[in-house]
Amino acid sequence: MNKKYYLFAFLGLIFFLILSFVAFKKSLTPYVPFEYAKKTGSTVQIAGTLEKDSITYDENQSMLEFSIKEKEGKDLIKVHYKGPKPLNFEDATSVVAIGSYDGKYFVAKQILVKCPSKYQGTQRERKYE
Repeated sequence: MNKKYYLFAFLGLIFFLILSFVAFKKSLTPYVPFEYAKKTGSTVQIAGTLEKDSITYDENQSMLEFSIKEKEGKDLIKVHYKGPKPLNFEDATSVVAIGSYDGKYFVAKQILVKCPSKYQGTQRERKYE
């Protein structure tokens, strides 16, 4: 009876470890270049500079459309996001979109924006005596 208990506990532990690994691996979303995002059908993260003149938002459908430019290149990708527009979106210096490419647009499930800090450039140099 003791051996069966240990065997059952060991198998349960192995099952839990495998399940944890699979869940952890699914939660990882790598940053990729735009070209790779266009080729793969899986969920990825892309980052770039927001093209401010490309922003359109339809409040009735909660559809945000914009373009981002790749930082290390001249590639541009159009992003569609269904959801509320972030309050500080127009002030964003860079955007991260998490989603997948559907052949025409990058369909984002989530967007993250980086805005310039209101404290940027206000730091004073300390002088020690």
